[in-house]
Amino acid sequence: MSRTIFCQRLNKEAEGLDFQMYPGELGKRIYDNISKEAWSEWQKKQTMLINEKKLNMMNADHRKLLEQEMIAYLFEGANVDIEGYTPPSGN
Repeated sequence: MSRTIFCQRLNKEAEGLDFQMYPGELGKRIYDNISKEAWSEWQKKQTMLINEKKLNMMNADHRKLLEQEMIAYLFEGANVDIEGYTPPSGN
């Protein structure tokens, strides 16, 4: 059964996540306030960020950076800046 939440990222009623996707208090906040659609968008951005910045998830600093980006994206309406995302112009 799906649940409807008010998604803080999309600023509208939307289908909520089926279960908590992230640990701890932040995970609960995401579960309560972020829709499946917004989470899915974040997952794509996250993958691009990890690849672009060559982040290592075993590195605590890298995880912290990613978490900060996630909070900004999901809750503060920020867009994720991915440097290598535009098609490269022959440099």
